[in-house]
Amino acid sequence: MATGTRPAFDTDTLRRGLEGHTPETLLSLYQDDAEIRVVNRDATPSRPRVVSGRAAIGEMLADVYSRDMTHKLERCVVQGDQAAFSESCRYPDGPRVLSESMVTLRDGRISEQVMIEAWDE
Repeated sequence: MATGTRPAFDTDTLRRGLEGHTPETLLSLYQDDAEIRVVNRDATPSRPRVVSGRAAIGEMLADVYSRDMTHKLERCVVQGDQAAFSESCRYPDGPRVLSESMVTLRDGRISEQVMIEAWDE
């Protein structure tokens, strides 16, 4: 009897995509039917911004990573079919953004993500 192993979430691809400003690389980590719920000052927990499907997620990532700012993967923890990661960002004139994500994985790719963002005011 053969034992199957699940594909692992590729944290190296996550780091390369985030820090290299390459939304195409990041998009490769998402399932076709993935969904992201974003919670921040403008999208409260009762009314999060919901982005559904790879095409819409790709548009969101292209917008975010086209901005003049740095991105750094601070940490990433993977356990089974769950992962969590922290991303810190900085605009050239100083304001910072911190993003915390909790994701559900299916076959090593993101199927659901909850992202909580905090911005300098």
